[in-house]
Amino acid sequence: MISIAPLSSEPWGTLPGGDPVRLFTLRNAHGMKVAISDLGATLVSWHAPDRAGRLGDILLGHDTAAEYVAATTYMGGLIGRWANRIADARFSLDGIEYTLDRNEGTNLLHGGTQGFNRTMWDASEDNGALVMRLESPEGDAGFPGNVTVQVRYTLDDNGTLTIAYEAITDAATPLNLTSHPYFNLTARRGADIRGHVLSIDAERFFEVDASMIPCELAEVAGNAFDFRRSAPIGARLDWPHAQLARAGGFDHCYVLRDVPDAMTVGGMERMRQVACAYDPGSGRELTVSTDQPGLQFYTGNFLNGDTGRGGIAYQQHAGLCLEAGGFPNQVNMARQEQVIVRPGSAYRQLTAYRVGIRSGV
Repeated sequence: MISIAPLSSEPWGTLPGGDPVRLFTLRNAHGMKVAISDLGATLVSWHAPDRAGRLGDILLGHDTAAEYVAATTYMGGLIGRWANRIADARFSLDGIEYTLDRNEGTNLLHGGTQGFNRTMWDASEDNGALVMRLESPEGDAGFPGNVTVQVRYTLDDNGTLTIAYEAITDAATPLNLTSHPYFNLTARRGADIRGHVLSIDAERFFEVDASMIPCELAEVAGNAFDFRRSAPIGARLDWPHAQLARAGGFDHCYVLRDVPDAMTVGGMERMRQVACAYDPGSGRELTVSTDQPGLQFYTGNFLNGDTGRGGIAYQQHAGLCLEAGGFPNQVNMARQEQVIVRPGSAYRQLTAYRVGIRSGV
């Protein structure tokens, strides 16, 4: 039986307005530890052993809570009410048009100027798990409905951090949540992720327009976006492809393959492994499992000297993100109803990140 890690907490400074911030740490029996803040329900650090047993931090991040508030990189944040972009920061629902916060040109990005990642959450412990709760009032960033969100973090002795999301509302509203950690499995200061090897279980992805809004589905076969078999990220970043040039690298949503119902186990509805990243130097391997239809693969294209932990300047491609959720701008697409939560129903998502050492290497 895999045991759940214990939880501890400590003060982590204050926000510019004086509000206190805390840091919560989950640990497992093998020395792994994950630190999470009640500011933004943020994944602040993840110390994991390499093949020699040496611990290293595999997440990009900042030293203080104030830096997280000031940053525009969303490092480790819990993103809501809407992960990724909504075109022209507007949508229509049940015959009513809503105008949202425009915080990236004319678009809404990652929940707006004051998204969930910049909000203080209520934290509690439940059986060794860290539970974060947030009340998002009607009109938050322009969205309808009062929404109550709960996110539960557990770390087990197998090196798996499971994130279970739930939310309810008192009025129909779009909801698309995700976690936004930047991984660098080398755990080395100043290193990039070009040497990482990646696989993604998807045959299609969304191409994007000049505003990074999905414009059409494309096949991965025969081009740089094909990670159905493991491939080095750096070599793929160097491929000539108009979409890579447009985004400065990968910043695209993959349409994940479904799994037969027979593979549903233990109530983890349609949970399946969808991606794997591996660093040959350290031996660390990250696997991502989720019940969601989309996975945003982002290679830190917009990092440009951003100040990180220990004063380090994060440069382009210093980290990679694998963000599970719905599709960008899905609220304005044919499958809108799949991302609408209505009174009497609930939003649920289950995503797990597992870090270990690749066997046989």
